[in-house]
Amino acid sequence: MSETTTNGTTRPFRFGVVAPVTTDMPTWRDQVRRLAGDGYSTLLMPDVPRWQPAPAPTLAVAASLTDMRIGSWVYASPLRPPWSTAWEAHSLSVLTEGRFELGIGTGRPGIEDELRDLKLPTAPPAERLVQIRETVTALRDLDGALQTPVVMAVRGPKAQALAAEIADTVAFAVMPGDDRTATTQAVHDFRALTTRDIEFAQHVAVIGDTVAPFMASPDTDPAALRAMDSLNVLPDDPAAAAEEIQRRREELGISYFVFGACSADALAPVVAALTGR
Repeated sequence: MSETTTNGTTRPFRFGVVAPVTTDMPTWRDQVRRLAGDGYSTLLMPDVPRWQPAPAPTLAVAASLTDMRIGSWVYASPLRPPWSTAWEAHSLSVLTEGRFELGIGTGRPGIEDELRDLKLPTAPPAERLVQIRETVTALRDLDGALQTPVVMAVRGPKAQALAAEIADTVAFAVMPGDDRTATTQAVHDFRALTTRDIEFAQHVAVIGDTVAPFMASPDTDPAALRAMDSLNVLPDDPAAAAEEIQRRREELGISYFVFGACSADALAPVVAALTGR
């Protein structure tokens, strides 16, 4: 059965890439320009304190290098006050003339330990969802007619319900034990919540045997993911990857795919073939 978006339309493909600064700056700038030349639509930055430069200034530099869109992938709501996140997001939208997308979620697994290390409150998941709502409400107030797109990472029913109300794009979190059936069910559950025109996205951390830094745990086992038919992995052969990406749009309506920079060159033929189709 063919699936489309929540309002019955089929969106064209677009592709983002998570490209933190892990090299010297000249090498990173060259990488950003190459990604733009390969047709990637969005340069994304993770929110991992102390592992790399902070997302906002890094994204501002990236936006000055190319005409790509930029975005957070994704801000963890408990790491900063909602109004501060909203102001930062609005400022990036203004400075890039509308090219910024706010990606936000409640935080990756294990964030409680990180919050304790940073001497920040360890808010429960329900409170983190309240922080997301407060962030987006403040952003809409600051934006006025600008309307910064909001990308929300979701998993559980409460997060899905909030995303159905406030998000422009929804990224379905895939955990290590989730097979294709589990992810398909999550997408179908979400469809029942809204008729709004919401873009469906997927964070694909593993390409072939390559695990993207900042996108999955270093001990991720690509062979195990393939064995369980996880949607967190794609083949590294461009033709096979393109076929699987088209299958996921046909079956689930997912049209926005996000990869790690370590696999961006290998998938450049896929991006060239499918972007905008």
